[in-house]
Amino acid sequence: MAQIHPTAVVDPGAKLAADVRIGPFCVVEQGVEVGAGTQLLSHAVIRRGTRLGANNQVHPFCVLGGPPQDKSHAGSESWVIIGDDNVFRESCTVHGGTQKGDGTTRVGSSGLFMVGAHIAHDCDVGDRVILTNYVSLGGHVVVEHAAVLGGHVAVAPFCKIGCMVFAAGGAMIERSVPPFLTVAGDRARVRGVNSVGLRRNHVPEASIRALRSAQRALYGGSEPLRTLAQRLLAEASDDFVRQLLSAILAED
Repeated sequence: MAQIHPTAVVDPGAKLAADVRIGPFCVVEQGVEVGAGTQLLSHAVIRRGTRLGANNQVHPFCVLGGPPQDKSHAGSESWVIIGDDNVFRESCTVHGGTQKGDGTTRVGSSGLFMVGAHIAHDCDVGDRVILTNYVSLGGHVVVEHAAVLGGHVAVAPFCKIGCMVFAAGGAMIERSVPPFLTVAGDRARVRGVNSVGLRRNHVPEASIRALRSAQRALYGGSEPLRTLAQRLLAEASDDFVRQLLSAILAED
């Protein structure tokens, strides 16, 4: 049976796994699902339409779920689906989706979402993502697996952050970032390859060297980026380089 502190308010319609722990002054609304091993520390709020997987940890004053911050939202059903083994530190917020998407905001597994991080409506956040303190994702943002966003990074709506990207603290991202790269600044620009992140994810050194060469060719030339990417893709033999170039060419 779930362990529920006597000061918590848990709707009878919420579905809680047997070993869920809910701390003081938490609120769990109707229709919420909470998976095995998940712990809600004090003052966490889980809104209607939220499904939390297993072994998540939700710290004080987090709000997961609830209606989106979107003026066109007219009260339709709104969902948040979260995977397993995530840590949401103090005051994180994740908002439900809109009808302009499929009504759902998604967060993968094994993520770390630090103090004050915000995941807006219709976002799709992959596995092993780290959002550092006060990162703000606009609506419909995609963050692929193992990306790391530094403190106070803001991402404009509809941008895509590729896998293993590193965004330096304070970066203001107004356009999509291809995988494996580092961006910084206001407005954020590519500064190099995320060598540290690539090594942490066991990318071979030969591929890191090939990515560096491709990045210099792409962002150091005078020709349009797509033209360079098409030319390099015809010659590329490294799988990681091909993934980088394909991501660039897939952007509208």
